[in-house]
Amino acid sequence: MKKRLVVVKKSDGSNGRRNHHWSASSGSEVRYAECQKNHAAKLGGFAVDGCREFMARGEDGTEEALNCAACGCHRNFHRREVDAEVVFEYSPPNSN
Repeated sequence: MKKRLVVVKKSDGSNGRRNHHWSASSGSEVRYAECQKNHAAKLGGFAVDGCREFMARGEDGTEEALNCAACGCHRNFHRREVDAEVVFEYSPPNSN
């Protein structure tokens, strides 16, 4: 008999692994939130531009898709949010 556990979690993109009698599959949606680039770093200060959400400048698969249309920064400067649904199936050992 297999038991099924569905976990919906929000993570920062890190991925921990475990070696048990588990099989896992996941589906996730990645979003990029506010820009965190410090525009005043050269002056020794801290100032962000206020861009609240990443909007791709071009179509998926192009270099322009990695730049934000609102602030011009690379996507890596925006905070990454991952909504994931992870399904674990566990097969207990036979109790014979």
